[in-house]
Amino acid sequence: MLRLLLLVFCLSLPLILHAQGDQPSGTITVEDSAENDAAIATRIRDILGELEGYDDISVTVSSGIVTLRGTTLDASKAADLNELVGRVEGVVAIENNVTESTEVMERLNPAVERFIARFWQILAFTPLALIAIGVFLAIVLFGFFIARRKQPWNRLAPNAFIADIYRQIIRLGFIVGGLVVALDILNATALLGGILGAAGIVGLAIGFAVRDTVENFIASIMLSIRQPFRPNDAIEINGDEGKVIRLTSRATILLSFDGNHIRIPNSTVFKSRILNYSRNPERRFSFELGPAYGTDMALAEQLALDTMNALPFVLQSPAPAVWITELGGSSIGLRVTAWIDQRETGLVSAKSEAIRVALAAFDAAGIEMPEPTYRLITQGGAAPELPTGGPREARTAPPAQPVDAAQVVEDAGVQVVDTSQDKALEKLVDDERADRERPDLLRREAAEE
Repeated sequence: MLRLLLLVFCLSLPLILHAQGDQPSGTITVEDSAENDAAIATRIRDILGELEGYDDISVTVSSGIVTLRGTTLDASKAADLNELVGRVEGVVAIENNVTESTEVMERLNPAVERFIARFWQILAFTPLALIAIGVFLAIVLFGFFIARRKQPWNRLAPNAFIADIYRQIIRLGFIVGGLVVALDILNATALLGGILGAAGIVGLAIGFAVRDTVENFIASIMLSIRQPFRPNDAIEINGDEGKVIRLTSRATILLSFDGNHIRIPNSTVFKSRILNYSRNPERRFSFELGPAYGTDMALAEQLALDTMNALPFVLQSPAPAVWITELGGSSIGLRVTAWIDQRETGLVSAKSEAIRVALAAFDAAGIEMPEPTYRLITQGGAAPELPTGGPREARTAPPAQPVDAAQVVEDAGVQVVDTSQDKALEKLVDDERADRERPDLLRREAAEE
């Protein structure tokens, strides 16, 4: 039973304290005076008359007990009356019968009054706002005038793309500066932090949304500064080969050797391995020969080397080279390499002519280059008899005869090997670049990377 009473007391204690908190505290005097009640009522009415929102409140006091009746526009104001009236000396208890008003006109009138007051405030604030806007526009227009000039931005920037970036930075700087000055005139510089914070959040969200575009833009800046290739350079990027037409703010445009346009995003170009065939004027070509087994390989190597040295378009430095690469099924792999000056000699034409003359030299020396030999086994498992003594004997070539490589080259009549094909591609690229309306970030005079 005792435990039950303690439980009930503990549960009712917050309610008792809350009820006591809504009523005035202190001792109650024995004397009951009508003059005191009238003074308390007058004092409360005076206080409520000075406060907004208590115009419809009636106050009566009897024996120190204050009774409040009427309506307010806000329920919180009605609740605040207990604390307010309880602070008046002589108040014993409070009966708060004030309710929230539901009449439409009473609730609309304060809103209309607020709108009217704000309208007059805006009207009075308009001249200062116009001055602030005028100062902002003057600063922005001055910044745009400076950014629009060609100098000094074209002189400071390595190319037109970077110069445009400088101009955009100048415009943005003057816009922010004009905004700061305008807000300072309006004495509202505290708004600048909120504006910049919101702009940062929006910029971060946009950055994540267009991450690939931003990456491509940054790659364009880096490529325009580094310029790892020049117009008309023959390059390879991720397996795409061609001559460089132009570098734009979004892509690198190549002209393939088949005459097709290839557009590669700059972000891909910046991260990829770039093979530039034009940077070094000397270029090597190579091809394979396959002498038969039994051939004097020393004689074959020397003949191939002499033949390459005898060609007029082959450079002596770097010198040609010949070496054995593999032992095939029916022949021995022989790699032949030589160098040309690609400014004067076409690579494809030079390689084709070198193969033709090398075949003529090998034929004159009696060096056989057999086709692949295959041995077929029938279903019964028996192999057919070869026409000669065995597989090795079948693949053995007659001994080679020494020949004069220079005479062979002279007899073969070396054709003129020039760069006419490459010149035709270069002309196509030059015609493409002649269109000045298309943007280009490449410069022939730029420093090499």
